[in-house]
Amino acid sequence: MATIITSECINCGACEPECPNTAIYQGGVEWELTGVTHPPIATEIFYIVAEKCTECVGFFDHEACAAVCPVDCCIPDPKNPETEGALLERAKQLHPEGTFGGDFPSRFRKGGAAAAAPAAEAPQAVPVPTTPPPPAPTPASAATAAPKPASTPAPAQPTEPAPSTAKAAAPPPPPSAAQVAEPAPAPVKTAPVQTPPPAIVQPTAETPFNIPEIGGWEIPIECFRCHGTYAVAYKHFRSGVVLYCPSCQGSYVVTTSMHGRVSRALHQFHGRWREQFDRFQTERRKELEAFEERQRAQLEAFNESLKQASREFRPPGAPRKRAWIFG
Repeated sequence: MATIITSECINCGACEPECPNTAIYQGGVEWELTGVTHPPIATEIFYIVAEKCTECVGFFDHEACAAVCPVDCCIPDPKNPETEGALLERAKQLHPEGTFGGDFPSRFRKGGAAAAAPAAEAPQAVPVPTTPPPPAPTPASAATAAPKPASTPAPAQPTEPAPSTAKAAAPPPPPSAAQVAEPAPAPVKTAPVQTPPPAIVQPTAETPFNIPEIGGWEIPIECFRCHGTYAVAYKHFRSGVVLYCPSCQGSYVVTTSMHGRVSRALHQFHGRWREQFDRFQTERRKELEAFEERQRAQLEAFNESLKQASREFRPPGAPRKRAWIFG
C-alpha cells in the first residue's frame, strides 16, 4: 500500500529530502511525472503522490519519510494496498538507469526474515519412548506385600541438661609485659611533594587566533516552545535532521533554507577571517624581519666598537716596544 501524510502534519519539511523518488511535495506545489505537470493534491500540508511512491522498496528496508517524521503522520494507506512486486516495478520505471538485484532492500523482506528466524531456530521434537504399565497385583501378593504394623517405640529416657559452657570457659590470659611495654611506632614524616607550576605558553606570532573549524562551530537554536536556547555543532546541522531541546524535549527540524543560509554565512565569515589574518601575519612577519635586520646591524657595530676599544688600551704587563736612541 502507498504511504500518505495525515492532517497532523506540521509542515516541518523533514520528509521531502528523504524520499528517493521525489514523491513528496509541499502543499500547493504542482507535482511532475515523466515531464507532465499535475495540480497539487493538497494545499495546506505536504502530500505524497501515490503514482511515484514505492514505499522505499529497492532503496531501504523501511519507509524513510516515516523514520524522520517528528509527529508520526507518514502512515501506509489502507485504501491502496500494493504488493512488493508492483512497488519494485514502479521503482524500475522511475529509475531506469538503476539496477535492482535479487537482494534489494524492502520492508516486506525485513518483516519476513524476522518472522522466519524463530521458526528456523526451533528445535525438533524428540519422541519419548513409552513403557507399558506394570500388571495389577493379585490378592495373594497384595496380602503378602502388605506392610507389617510398626512396633511401639520405647519411651524416651530423660537426659540431663548439658553443663553451661559459660562456666567451663577459662578466662583469657593477661597480656604479657613485653606486649604492654612495647611502644607504638612513631609516625614517619615525609617531605611534602612540591608540584611544579604549570607551564605558561607565551603567544607567538605564528599562533593563530583560536577560532573553531567550520564543522565544530556551535550553531545557536532557540526553542519555540520553552523559548530556551541551546547549541549544536554545524556538522550535525543538516537538512531534515530533527533536533530536540534539552529542557522540554521539543523537536526542531532543520529545513533546506535554514541550512543554506547558515552554511553561506559561516563559510563567508570563515574565509574572510582567514584571509584577513593571513594578510596581517604576512605584514607582521615582514616587519619582524626588518626589525631583526636593524638590530643585527646595531649588534655588529657595537661589537666592532668593543674591538677597537680593546686595541687602544694596553693591560699591565703587556710587552712594550722600547725606544732606541740610535735609531
